[in-house]
Amino acid sequence: MRKPRAILVPYPAQGHVIPMMELMQRLVKYGVKVTFVNTNFTHKLVTDAFSEDEKLNDLASLVSLPDGLETGEDRNDFVGEKMKIRKAAFWPAAAITLASLFCIPKLLEDGIIDNKGTPLKKKMVQLSPTMPGISSLEFTWLGIGDLKTQETLFNLMVKASEFVTLADFTICNSTYELEKGTFTSYPEILPVGPLLASNRVANQIGHFWKEDSTCLAWLDQQPARSVIYVAFGSFTLFDLTQFDELAHGLEMTNMPFLWVVRSDMVKDMKNDGYNDRIKSRGRIVGWAPQQKVLNHPSVGCFVSHCGWNSVLEGVSSGLPFMCWPYFSDQFANRMYISDVWKTGLVFDKDKSGIVSREEIKNKIEQLLGNDEFKVRAIDLKEKVAVAVSKGGHSDKNFGNFIDWIQEKDT
Repeated sequence: MRKPRAILVPYPAQGHVIPMMELMQRLVKYGVKVTFVNTNFTHKLVTDAFSEDEKLNDLASLVSLPDGLETGEDRNDFVGEKMKIRKAAFWPAAAITLASLFCIPKLLEDGIIDNKGTPLKKKMVQLSPTMPGISSLEFTWLGIGDLKTQETLFNLMVKASEFVTLADFTICNSTYELEKGTFTSYPEILPVGPLLASNRVANQIGHFWKEDSTCLAWLDQQPARSVIYVAFGSFTLFDLTQFDELAHGLEMTNMPFLWVVRSDMVKDMKNDGYNDRIKSRGRIVGWAPQQKVLNHPSVGCFVSHCGWNSVLEGVSSGLPFMCWPYFSDQFANRMYISDVWKTGLVFDKDKSGIVSREEIKNKIEQLLGNDEFKVRAIDLKEKVAVAVSKGGHSDKNFGNFIDWIQEKDT
């Protein structure tokens, strides 16, 4: 019998590559042959970051395409439609973010936003009867730069919602227990849960930087639940002042910490002897094997930008969070951590918009000094594990997706 085939195309951001790679790995376990399509630029980043011991399943292959068509080619020629290829949409972010896209027409109609996505009034908006309210000042397309950039992202979000609407099948990387809410108005969208949860400590592929696995041996030398893990994903940037405050805040905790500092995170870092001062209890790496780090028994909390990939990984590892959202959906994700699940705290900025070193020290001490955050984090971890385990509702939803793939074309 011929194996079913799926073509995965991540779009449009860096953070979508990793969860779709996770999806690819799950699909091939079910015997689905997968071709993963990246642009030439992204393909090179991903393959260059592969370590020597990483190997793709024989059913999986990575290919790349140019970023655009040649001059004069018809950009309205939808080849997939001509060939009647069925379409599936995979939403790698939180369900509440997808809900906000579907609600854009209603937000416009009610005068909450204008046609550029700018809020016209500050209010809490409930996107679904079973979801918590979200501030109109924290919609996904806001806080990303100037008005022109915001308008561009807003229009991209509108197009993304149109694509999901046109898809024959849509799955969302969320679970009912995880979000305390469902798409009551969109029953065709199935939550499949954290794809990583069934194999949390396996080698993860799709990164843009090589992992520094030597930090795992360093973690082995630290006491249980003592290490502050600090990582802000693949996109977050800091100005020098804020970076300096973070560095000194971690130093002031007098706790061991593992800090991921990408080479492009900040320009012109100071060299004031910091590395010498913290070398006995601090470790700085360019990129870390995050799932393995989060599941290490020495890690006590996760200082995070609250990107959905990191949220799922932290939740699946049973860790409390210190939340420091940077832009886009990260503010809604932060709301779930601090207000709904109550598994973390939020850093507050001062009048100049800076998270001070004193704030960093005090909030981390507050988080680690209150066992209730850890208890709730473990409880949430167990709920996620049930949802994605054999027979759990997320596992069943993923099974429905596999059945749909394997159906003969009608």
